[in-house]
Amino acid sequence: MAKPFDTWQVFPHSPIEKLAPNLWRVEGDIPGAQGTRVMTLARLRDGSLLVHNAIALEEPLMAEIEAFGKPSILVVPNSFHRLDAKVYKKRYPELRVLTPAAARKKVAQVVSVDGTYDDGPKDDDVSLAHLDGTKEQEGLVQVKSPDGTTIVLNDCVNNLPLTKGVIGFFLAPTGRPAVPRIARWMMVKEKDSFRTKLEQLAAIPDLKRIIVSHGAMMTDAPGDKLRCAIDVL
Repeated sequence: MAKPFDTWQVFPHSPIEKLAPNLWRVEGDIPGAQGTRVMTLARLRDGSLLVHNAIALEEPLMAEIEAFGKPSILVVPNSFHRLDAKVYKKRYPELRVLTPAAARKKVAQVVSVDGTYDDGPKDDDVSLAHLDGTKEQEGLVQVKSPDGTTIVLNDCVNNLPLTKGVIGFFLAPTGRPAVPRIARWMMVKEKDSFRTKLEQLAAIPDLKRIIVSHGAMMTDAPGDKLRCAIDVL
């Protein structure tokens, strides 16, 4: 994987998906690696934006994002997702940078960190929390929109197409929503509490969609898909 960038660099990506009045999504290539990564933009009640897993885009698209809301919080979801953190902070010096507590030291090697997921916004629509069972290595964003609730996860749940070779081995099982093998090895430290938390998320009555940092968004029966993801634990 490429080193974190010092300059603004744009790589191939999909169009901005405007999912709800306060929620946008962009999927882009991972520079120097196989697969894609996902940026999520959530607008707070005050009109500012939370940027989860930042991706640098072309200037016309950045202007569109800035019209959607002023970026105020940058969420770096773990130390493997630092590629564009530094250049976003350079572009928006007032950004508050938040990361899971266990990732803070490594993220701080690239960009100054202002707090952890425990220091997330006090907002009625957008909230942050550490993910139970991961020893504060991973977290989640919850977004309430007019059409329902969205959960944004990072590396602990993927929804990737069938993948073979070494990558497929480490991310297995693929071709379905899953907790990838590497996450089970490295991130899920307390399986029972992790499973319980994901089951609670799956049971949210108005759950509309689940966004993951790698793979397709889950929109058709997202609760069932999340339950499917944890059946390998």
